[in-house]
Amino acid sequence: MRNVWVFIGIFIFTVTGYLVMTRNIMERKSEIRYVALGDSYTIGEGATESESWPNVLTGHLRDAGLDIKLVANPSVTGYTTKDLIDLELSIFESSEPTFATLLIGVNDWVQGVSEEDFRENLIVILDRMQAKLPDKSKIVLVTIPDFGVTPVGANFSNGRDIAEGIDRYNMIIKSEGVRRNIGVVDIYPLTQQMKGDLVSTDGLHPSAKEYALWEKLIFPVAREILKDFLPQNK
Repeated sequence: MRNVWVFIGIFIFTVTGYLVMTRNIMERKSEIRYVALGDSYTIGEGATESESWPNVLTGHLRDAGLDIKLVANPSVTGYTTKDLIDLELSIFESSEPTFATLLIGVNDWVQGVSEEDFRENLIVILDRMQAKLPDKSKIVLVTIPDFGVTPVGANFSNGRDIAEGIDRYNMIIKSEGVRRNIGVVDIYPLTQQMKGDLVSTDGLHPSAKEYALWEKLIFPVAREILKDFLPQNK
């Protein structure tokens, strides 16, 4: 009789453990695991961490009924596409993401990276991101802002036309988005008005107010991409 009770105890323990594990798996599946990749513009240089647009976006998507968590933002000021490949993608892949944003390229242009090399690096980044995501369409690409309009932006031109150079990079970004059928948010026109209190005290990076304007453009695109995660698809 004692053996019967021992067996029953083991059975109950096993079933309970299985049910807890199953519940955890289901909860994990319903949660959107968001990873933001990029450089100073994604980490929110010039504002506080909570004022960075990925953090603001996460909060607004949660308010819209989505179970979303910003699980990683390995972006670093000054990073190029090559830096992102070498130092951010491994974090992205180990984070088990289900949604991602990408804003990268300004430092490539400043450092004189050719358009061909920029395109090649962008392709590597997007290939690896899409290979990891369960749904390859769950990416939002964001174009590069026109930093040349800021008070000290011209210091980084090296005698080149900043607006024209960034625009050409952005054409590459947009073409890759179209080719892969993923969302693209073009913040470039908006950033050409980045003056006064829209610029941080360093005279180069956006202020929290400017980042908030970017997020207003990014939010509806992200919400549309993630609508199938909404309860009863509302």
